[in-house]
Formats: sequence, C-alpha cells, structure tokens
Amino acid sequence: MIEVRELTKRFGRTVAVDGLTFHVKPGRVTGFLGPNGAGKSTTLRMILGLDRPASGEALVGGRRYDRLRHPMREVGVLLDAGAVQGGRTPLGHLSWMARAGGVGRDRVVTVIEQVGLAGVARKRIRGFSLGMRQRLGIAAALLGDPGVLLLDEPVNGLDPDGVRWIRELLREFAAEGHTVLLSSHLMSEMELTADHLVVIGRGRLITDASMRELTAVRDVFVRSSRAADLATALSAAGGTVAAEDGGGLSVRGLDPAEIGDLAARQAIPLHEVTPRGASLEETYLRLTAREADR
Repeated sequence: MIEVRELTKRFGRTVAVDGLTFHVKPGRVTGFLGPNGAGKSTTLRMILGLDRPASGEALVGGRRYDRLRHPMREVGVLLDAGAVQGGRTPLGHLSWMARAGGVGRDRVVTVIEQVGLAGVARKRIRGFSLGMRQRLGIAAALLGDPGVLLLDEPVNGLDPDGVRWIRELLREFAAEGHTVLLSSHLMSEMELTADHLVVIGRGRLITDASMRELTAVRDVFVRSSRAADLATALSAAGGTVAAEDGGGLSVRGLDPAEIGDLAARQAIPLHEVTPRGASLEETYLRLTAREADR
C-alpha cells in the first residue's frame, strides 16, 4: 500500500501540496488526477523521496522510500521517459540498472521482450520515438518485478496498440494483488483503466472514490410511441420525468427494470431504455471547476 499522510510541500511562498492524505490500496488501479499545477508531480516525487515534504509523510509498504532495502524490487517507477542517455541501447541501459538493483540478467531479457523492444534491444536510444522510449521506461519500472508501480503519463506517445497493451498490463498487474498508482491527463483511457480515483486541486484532496461511484447512472433515457402516457405513469410511480428533444424522456428515481415492468403493466410499448451515467471527463471537469476558476 502507498500511504500519503498530511503531506505538505512549499516552494517559497507557494504551497504546492497542502495537507494531502490518501491511500493507494493493492488489487486495483488507482488513477491520480488533477489540473496542471495541482501538485500531482510534486506528490509523486515526495512519495519517492525526490522532494522533502515540509510536513507529513509518504510511505510505501509502511516505510519511507529511502528506507526500503531493495527499492527496485519493491517499487517500479516511470516519471520521465525522456530521462535516458541516448547513446545507450535498451539492453545496456537495463543491464546497468539490473546490476545496480541486484536483479539478474535474465530479467532484463524478459522485460525487453515483454514491452516489445526485442527487435531494437541493441539500437541506440537516441533514435527512438517517444512511444519506444515509453516502452523502455515501462521495462525499467518492471525490471525488479516489484509489487508497486508508480507511473506518470505512461501512455503518452504510444500508438493505439501500445495504449491497449499498457492498459491490459496494468489491470493484470493489479488483479494479481499488486498496487498501481497511475497519473494521466487522458480521461478516456483513465476511465477504461482505473478502478479508483484520487483527484486533487491546488494541492488539496477533492475526491477519493471508486470509478463506479464517480460515473454512476444519473438517469434513464426512454423512448415510446406513447410518450405522454408513459410520462404520466412514470411520474405516478415516483419518477422524475423530463422531456428531451426528439420525443424521448429523461427519467430519474426509477431503474430500467422498474420502468420496463411499469410499461408492461400499462401495455405501453418501449422503443428504447438506456441508463446514462456521467463520463469521467464530465465528472472531472465538474469536480475541478472551482479550482480552475481560481
């Protein structure tokens, strides 16, 4: 588990992170969201001991990162895929990392194949695309076979196949009981990947909730050739009904099964019954609107 407890960080008079508390639990992918300048990168750096907090603490498995005996084997990290010496090859880059972290050479070959870089393992990194560098960064994060992954914008630069690959990789990793903290600005991809979300703004926690809670069904859209009769029946049953353009109805307070049963009893034909939930993007923009306006 990653534990962030009352974490605060200041840069001069600017408060980058302000009493932030949240937990990242194993067995699920936790998305880490917030507007630019919200304090996400600073928080990640404090978890990894790269920035010192003014107060509070960040723990991985109950210990500060700098107290871990074998950090590479416990936490896999990708913060900046471009932070690689261009004259090296993937094989050379990962080999020296493995030696530094006490990881066997066989593991180097395994992760190179796992991320799809076997064909370019001996080529210079300076000629790599951003997507290839991302794959190399992910290979480095996986190198120690860690129980925790902490990734900042890992899909940036990946093609659609690469995006799907990293999504499946992270979900499988979490399903095995491991811990994943994933920061990204791509709402559509986060909605497909994350099980839980931590959203911050101005360095403070805005929400800490499951994806299901944040994108729960808000209403049911129904369409019928007898819309007026259906609206009357739904209202009498306790539903809140509003007409929409095109002759459809928005219904709150009744679920699809209740609507279908009621229509059947009244012999009212139904042409469409569609539960509608807020998209992650809509929810995120609503949650962070106040922060963006400041």
